[in-house]
Amino acid sequence: MALPAQQIPKWFYSRKIQNFITIMQFRSQLTRPRETTLHGLLALPEQSSGNFFHWGFKSYRTSSIWNSSEAPSSTRQENISAQDTHPPSLNELQLKTEVANFDSQTSLEELEDLPPISPLQQISEEDAVQIIAEPPLPPTSFTLRDYVDRSETLQKLVLLGVNLSKLEKRRGVGTLLLRLDFKNDIQKILLFLKDIGVEDNQLGAFLTKNYITLTEDLENLRTRVAYLESKKFSKTDISRMIVNAPYLLSFPVERLDNRLGFFQKELGLNVQKTRDLVIRLPRLLTGSLEPVKENMKVYQLQLGFKHNEIQHMVTRIPKILTASKRKLTDTFDYVHNVMSIPHHIIVKFPQVFNSKLLKIKERHSFLTYLGRAQYDPQKPNYISLDKLVSVPDEVFCKEIAKASLQDFEIFLKTL
Repeated sequence: MALPAQQIPKWFYSRKIQNFITIMQFRSQLTRPRETTLHGLLALPEQSSGNFFHWGFKSYRTSSIWNSSEAPSSTRQENISAQDTHPPSLNELQLKTEVANFDSQTSLEELEDLPPISPLQQISEEDAVQIIAEPPLPPTSFTLRDYVDRSETLQKLVLLGVNLSKLEKRRGVGTLLLRLDFKNDIQKILLFLKDIGVEDNQLGAFLTKNYITLTEDLENLRTRVAYLESKKFSKTDISRMIVNAPYLLSFPVERLDNRLGFFQKELGLNVQKTRDLVIRLPRLLTGSLEPVKENMKVYQLQLGFKHNEIQHMVTRIPKILTASKRKLTDTFDYVHNVMSIPHHIIVKFPQVFNSKLLKIKERHSFLTYLGRAQYDPQKPNYISLDKLVSVPDEVFCKEIAKASLQDFEIFLKTL
């Protein structure tokens, strides 16, 4: 089996250890003591300590090797034949086991003094073919794809549903994510988000939009949630606001408090209506206030709505506070000047500002062609703005225009 490049030093070192132990065991077999000397040593362990046994064994090994080198070959052959004719006794087997264990201990102690494997050490072709060198990581890259296979953090974020292809387009985000440790940095943030009500299937989209949350201090996040709870926002409301406005947790308490105070004062709303307003459109707390201020002037100065009328429309459809100025003026001009709908009726149906102007023009033109464009509630065949802009084409043709969908589609081709 091929070995990855990181395990090569350990593999060579283990091979060297195995070879060394084999050599030491082979040497112990060559220097095996004689039977007469073994009987003399068998009596020593009962009368001496373990240290003395080691000393006596080392002395025995030295003398045995020396004597065997000086003994004549005939004597060696006689001893060998004598050992072959007499089977080993139980004491001899026990001592051989102790000798082998002692040699193994000595070998392991000597292994500690082995020099480390040199990276320049030559290896055989057989060993070389077992090496697999993984390609190095690129020092710089325009995509996180090169790092996903080796980064646990990126792998876990992908499993959570985070869109790395969007995050890598932002400057510095890739480097930031690679420096984060999932267990020490990210896991605690995920548990916190779970505690405040963010669902598992919402974590990916949330972190894709606001990855900065992963670098926030946990105590700061808890402080911001505690502030919202002190303003009587329920846990369900807070989780909904955070999911719909992911940057909410990145705002300090002072800014959140200033935003709530601005809408309460600018629109003249009470505490409960202000709370409901930001629950329905939480990005009012995170977005720029300039479009809101500009639209307030447009409603008052250009479109001619009164302050209480603006309050009513905003609490019904909060999104009209952040709508495009041009869309507001074009829609009002067509509905008020072309369709002849007065202010007080528009105030009752502010969703008209949230609808596509093209749809309003197409349906009004078709009703005018049929002679059914009647928007005065005091007259018969009255058609409300709500039904005009909200129902699908099939319902519009059947219940309002009293015509077929095919007739409506043929009429649209004439425009």
